[in-house]
Amino acid sequence: MLAIVISACLAQDPSSCKDYRIPLSEAVDSNNCMLYALPHLAKWAEDHPGLVIAKFVCRPVTDKDI
Repeated sequence: MLAIVISACLAQDPSSCKDYRIPLSEAVDSNNCMLYALPHLAKWAEDHPGLVIAKFVCRPVTDKDI
């Protein structure tokens, strides 16, 4: 299973950043993760207006994500 790992920073303080994880369905594989990530990123950004997405990657889910 994969997760989208978003690195986001405070809009008012770009030096203050944190990683956030969005687990994806087991049907999503590493070949199409970036395509599936886009709507999740848009929704996440809408739900977190004070944060700016600096970057994101797709990674396997770890124990930290559960």
